[in-house]
Amino acid sequence: MSQALTDLRPDLTIIQQWVKPNSQVLDLGCGKGELLSFLKTEKGVRGYGLEISPEKITHCIKNGINVIEQNLDSGLNNFKDNSIDTVIMAQALQAVQSPDVLVDEMLRIGNQAIVTFPNFGYWRTRLYLLLKGRMPMSESLPYNWYDTPNIHLCTFKDFEQLCHSKGIRILNKTVVDGQHNEHWSIGLWPSMLGETAVYHISR
Repeated sequence: MSQALTDLRPDLTIIQQWVKPNSQVLDLGCGKGELLSFLKTEKGVRGYGLEISPEKITHCIKNGINVIEQNLDSGLNNFKDNSIDTVIMAQALQAVQSPDVLVDEMLRIGNQAIVTFPNFGYWRTRLYLLLKGRMPMSESLPYNWYDTPNIHLCTFKDFEQLCHSKGIRILNKTVVDGQHNEHWSIGLWPSMLGETAVYHISR
């Protein structure tokens, strides 16, 4: 494993496996451009990031990442149909106003899309609600109910039902624990034991 891959955030390590070399990528909510930087250097990928944080945008620019200041809730009308190979959105689906609309937009623009989100059906989340009667807080959901950016939490089954209703194909799916590690036990009961999911989808 290369040093660059070792240094990559664990969830982004999973995502990069599904991005083809020399392809074009759009990263929604790209943060400081860590994934785009890796894909550009290691896979010859051309791409853009969308980000709303001025601080993170500045970081992207300093590192030679093409970035556009844009709020995802404002839509993606500035991108043409089928203009991108892969559209990526890591850990942001639950934070946008209309996740169903954004998934449609991702697959309008891109031939494929990769989405990651926390599983609200995770067993610790269920147990927290049962025993404490309060909105759960965890490593993947580290906010109080009143200050959380997560406004549309869902389970894996919720997302798969959304895909089914829209005729979206699930090409690949990886379910991991809080440290983004796969384990045989998660495969036995992913909806209960999986904390985060990574979906690779297309029309």
